[in-house]
Amino acid sequence: MTRDPLWEEIFTERAWGRYPSEDLVRFGAQRLGHRQPRSDVQVLEVGFGTGANLWYFAREGYSVAGLEGTEAGCRRARSRLDLEVPGWNRVMSDECLRVGDMCEPMPWPTDTFDAVVDCNAVMCIDHASACEVYAEMHRVCRPGGWLYVRTSASGTWGEGTGEACGHHAWRCSEGPFLGTGMVRFATESDLLLLFAPWELVSIEQVSRTLKGRQKIHIEWVVIGRKAPT
Repeated sequence: MTRDPLWEEIFTERAWGRYPSEDLVRFGAQRLGHRQPRSDVQVLEVGFGTGANLWYFAREGYSVAGLEGTEAGCRRARSRLDLEVPGWNRVMSDECLRVGDMCEPMPWPTDTFDAVVDCNAVMCIDHASACEVYAEMHRVCRPGGWLYVRTSASGTWGEGTGEACGHHAWRCSEGPFLGTGMVRFATESDLLLLFAPWELVSIEQVSRTLKGRQKIHIEWVVIGRKAPT
């Protein structure tokens, strides 16, 4: 399944986050900001949670779509968009936000989107399935379109604790992912396999310390591009 069932409860109880990360905002400005009219630029997020990133793109005038594994997340995202970004779905229909399993074929035609986004969602499935998801994201992206991914990196607090769940994946017993189900901690060599269909433009890391600088949380920020035809 797209998300561990516990996320239905998590997103029912709280919104989890209202604003996008700074590097996602920078990605939008650098890779999409010159496109006019913005309503013609279509952005897809896979595993959009409660919709903070889609809210940002919609506020900037882009057309947004998303696939989410929880009813609660989708409900919260649509409610916020309706309230804070009137007319956000005037280009794409209400069906642009869909509840579904990212491990299944995506319900959009080939070469649909100008940018596809994964922000800490695909890291919650196993490595082999994640490779298939990123290949499917490549399929629905237009030639010359962009990929943005933020995903947990090896070395993060919690890796190696709790229950092992396959290739570099753990149901952590401590750290920032305690109580959030399975999380996969990607190594740099993993990235080359995960994003094999894509032209990788940049691979960076962002990190923050925790517990009085005794622990660390590290994430990869990956930007890729689908080769123009």
